[in-house]
Amino acid sequence: MSVTSFSLTPLPLTRRRVVLGGAAAMLLPSLASAQTKLSVPGGEVAPIPIAIPNFVAGSPADNEVGAGVAQVITNNLRRSGLFAPIDQAAYIEHISDSDKPPQFQNWKTINAQALVVGRITRQPDGRLKAEFRLWDVTTGQQLTGQQYFTSPEYWRRIGHIISDQIYERLTGEKGYFDSRVVFVDETGAAERRVKRLALMDQDGANVRYLTRGTDLVLTPRFSPSTQEITYMEFGQGDPKVYLLNIETGQREIVGNFPGMTFSPRFSPDGQRVIMSLQQGGNSNLFVMDLRSKATTRLTDTPAIDTSPSYAPDGSRICFESDRGGKPQIYVMPASGGPAQRISFSKDDSNGSYSTPVWSPRGDYIAFTKQGGGQFSIGIMMPDGSGERILTSGFHNEGPTFAPNGRVLMFFRDPGGNSGPSLFTVDISGRNEQRVPTPGFASDPAWSPLLS
Repeated sequence: MSVTSFSLTPLPLTRRRVVLGGAAAMLLPSLASAQTKLSVPGGEVAPIPIAIPNFVAGSPADNEVGAGVAQVITNNLRRSGLFAPIDQAAYIEHISDSDKPPQFQNWKTINAQALVVGRITRQPDGRLKAEFRLWDVTTGQQLTGQQYFTSPEYWRRIGHIISDQIYERLTGEKGYFDSRVVFVDETGAAERRVKRLALMDQDGANVRYLTRGTDLVLTPRFSPSTQEITYMEFGQGDPKVYLLNIETGQREIVGNFPGMTFSPRFSPDGQRVIMSLQQGGNSNLFVMDLRSKATTRLTDTPAIDTSPSYAPDGSRICFESDRGGKPQIYVMPASGGPAQRISFSKDDSNGSYSTPVWSPRGDYIAFTKQGGGQFSIGIMMPDGSGERILTSGFHNEGPTFAPNGRVLMFFRDPGGNSGPSLFTVDISGRNEQRVPTPGFASDPAWSPLLS
């Protein structure tokens, strides 16, 4: 048995994946079919039964942390819909030594296919040392093992990183748990709602506020390469697009354009911001180089072009335009040029499409579709084929992809005296989950994996 070691330092943290030796290329035989089904959107996925005992604590003072890390892992894997964590009340064996091989028959008896064991100890310098091993219960083989050193306040992040390691090892897909979400927190009555930018872990924990709520904020978006966001703010005068470093709090305006600017979003390299600029009764797309501040106009039509989003390789953009009469989704080269419409509603000739966003994998474009009194969240391929509605209701909007491109977050507003809430759904359209937030929440944007 072996464990690979590395350290975690206070944010910004470095994320490293290390998989051990000969087991690196081997999937659990009993889980191979689950990996295959993951690559087929809409296919049935049988959740993997997995046991996650509380991590063994080096001292009674760390019992709570050991239980907390195990609970974070349990919640992450369960919410993914791909794992079925077994209730600890069913466990036959009590893990007291994480270095000793478990009695696998005890875990087979409760139908576990995989087992996670771990230990939390306090170092002389005050840091936490967290270790875990992932076992194949069927074969009795260790699939991976790692240890981490970090400040005690980052124990939850250890749980997220371990969750990603387990997810990737047993499904063949990258994880998405060690990531954050920026969103608009909403409080107060509907007619005088206060909106603040807020940041949280992807599971709804560790919420902190980035703005005070004195001005209206909308459409925050993460940089793919730095801990920065871009967003729109209605302050004094016309709306402006800002950049905000979420670690230092430093803020700067993105140019000083006449008129109103909307829907800012970063390029894949983080060096440019693309946005919609209103001029009279129409709006067109512009891109600004953040280093030179040079601005390039990408569209020039009498229509409303907005909500641009780059393909992950930076070669193309998708955007929303009503140049055909109703809002639809178009794709064009990132440098501008002819645009091709890709959205064609098959079930409602009056349907409209908005808020397109390109998957980080490049395989899908997510959208909001309105028609027949419903607001739906769906995905289609970049050529417009394979349209699939994932969830419908009133009022769904604003999809954003998880870093692995396999889960979407969006917001739903039932109207009336209530307010919007955040939800996730996987790209098969199954496993819809509500994301806990302190109050009402809208306009989510998922970060890349932390690095």
